[in-house]
Amino acid sequence: MEKNLNGEKSGNFSRNGKRRSKSISDNIGFNFDGQEPKVFDGHQNPLELSLELDEILEEIDQFIENLTCDLYKLKAAYCIEPLLEMVDSRIATYEPKEASAKFGQHLKEDASFFEALIRISRIINNVTEFPFDSDATFCINRAGFVHHRAMLLLEYEFRALLDNSKCQIEKTPKTPKQSFFNSNQETQYDSKTEDEFPSFSAEAIAIMNQITTSMIFAGYEPECCTVYNSLRLKALDAELNKQGFENINMDDIQRMNWESLGGEIDNWINIVRYCTKNLFPAEGKLCNSVFSEHPLIAQRLLLDLVTSLTLRLLNFPNALVLTKQYSTEKLFKFLDIYETLSFLIPDVGDNSRAQYLIAETSVAQSRVGEAAVNIFCQLENSIKNDNGRIPVASGAVHPLTRYTMNYLKYACEYKDTLERVFQQHHEMLGSTRQKVEEQESMRAIEDDDWSPKTSPLSMKILMVMDLLDANIDMKSKLYRDPALRYIFLMNNGRYILEKIKGSTEIYEMMGHSWSRKRKSDLRQYHKNYQRETWSKVLQCINHEGLLMNGKVSKAILKERFKNFNTLFDEILKTQSTWVVSDEQLQSELRVSISAVVIPAYRSFLGRFKSYLDSSRQTEKYVKYQPEDIEGLIDQLFDGNTTSMGRRRI
Repeated sequence: MEKNLNGEKSGNFSRNGKRRSKSISDNIGFNFDGQEPKVFDGHQNPLELSLELDEILEEIDQFIENLTCDLYKLKAAYCIEPLLEMVDSRIATYEPKEASAKFGQHLKEDASFFEALIRISRIINNVTEFPFDSDATFCINRAGFVHHRAMLLLEYEFRALLDNSKCQIEKTPKTPKQSFFNSNQETQYDSKTEDEFPSFSAEAIAIMNQITTSMIFAGYEPECCTVYNSLRLKALDAELNKQGFENINMDDIQRMNWESLGGEIDNWINIVRYCTKNLFPAEGKLCNSVFSEHPLIAQRLLLDLVTSLTLRLLNFPNALVLTKQYSTEKLFKFLDIYETLSFLIPDVGDNSRAQYLIAETSVAQSRVGEAAVNIFCQLENSIKNDNGRIPVASGAVHPLTRYTMNYLKYACEYKDTLERVFQQHHEMLGSTRQKVEEQESMRAIEDDDWSPKTSPLSMKILMVMDLLDANIDMKSKLYRDPALRYIFLMNNGRYILEKIKGSTEIYEMMGHSWSRKRKSDLRQYHKNYQRETWSKVLQCINHEGLLMNGKVSKAILKERFKNFNTLFDEILKTQSTWVVSDEQLQSELRVSISAVVIPAYRSFLGRFKSYLDSSRQTEKYVKYQPEDIEGLIDQLFDGNTTSMGRRRI
């Protein structure tokens, strides 16, 4: 049932022309000396009414322009009364119409009606210029009544038009609840979603613009803004809930396992992206259109709405960082949140309200950043605490090496974000002992000939690499076989080097000189391995020490062949089970072994084979031909456990 606005509320205007009430809902009576306002009976032709109103408006404009003239002051009642009767009649015409459809059917009439309201507002604003006679007083009181009645009509219609957006909200069915945020991780928000919200036609926006312009000009800015803010906030909350957003508090997070919580983080990120890419820009466009004549008011209203929604969104990351301790692999979700928060603040001005919103978002982002730093630093602790006493079988790459390097490689895909996080953390340390120590470490690194200039992040990564190196060196000492120890060091060193070469971000932070030193270390491990493994083999086929009284000693020669066969068989049996997973390193080892052993063996065999007494002795002591040696060397480091016997590790 349509609300009758006629006489429901009224406003009284003092001689200085200002309303005593700041609220439309205040009940203040008028003195009309028993006269009721004239009501339009609906039988007059609209076109005639429009022409007549145009004439009245022209007369009112002349009256206001010449109000300082005493002659025009005496004509106050004569000039103003027809305008008031016409507006009062037009209000009576609008009132019975359906809510949100009172305007827009006769655009010319609507335009003249709003023009008439502006004239009445000007008259009231110039009330001090009117004479104090009874006719003028009655006229001004009547103007106040009609003006206030018109504002009630406009407010009611403004509210109805704004509330009409609920139709759009209901037309998209909600999906079954899957989580707190009820949003699929792969959700993509396209332009269609943006077009659907908010669902106001161009005609409705134009009418709302006329309403807001008239109300604000009439001094009803607080009422106008209150209606807009409350209903738009209601619509935005409904839209946010439609996307699946629900408040999650610390108790909810405490009860969740990481799989569920990780899903909620993804959903929250999707919702925030929807707000920043779709919801906030669409609301800003609507606000600027409805309040196009008052951009500062539009900016303030938008900021209030954005602030309200943003504070709701910030509850989740704030609860997230204050609730749990997270393991190292959770870092990347927190970096995603940190990056998302960087885009949450739209361009909504630089006043105190905007600064408050920026401050709240910055605090939440700082908390997430500190949580990310703490999570990353747990990588250092995990390396320090990895004190296993069982060596990795076959000298393979240690799981700690794989985990650390893959972690760093993945983390450095967030290099720019991590740089900001660690720089912020570094600045927050102030003058603490930790900052002093870190600055000293940075200076030491920067002074190092093979290290680049460092940032807090690169310094942290260098610290991690130093810890990993120390840990790998400690684990290499668990091997009783020195040769296997160097294979282990080569495997891990090559793995680290290849991972760094494969990541531009890490390589830039570690520097070219650091990589050169790594390669030098690998070459030294290679030399040490050859010395530990093949030096004894080469001693067996050394030409020296075979002569006794100027002749080759057959006994010594046979012992040499026998020892060579035994050592080579043992090496083949043992080192064919060892693992060198890097194909290039494996090939380099085999080629270097062949380059040392095969020429020496071929030379030894060619010179001394003839000193064996018979072909039977040759078959007994010469077990391998040079070609056999080459083929068997190619079986080394294959991890072939079928030939594995008892061996030392």
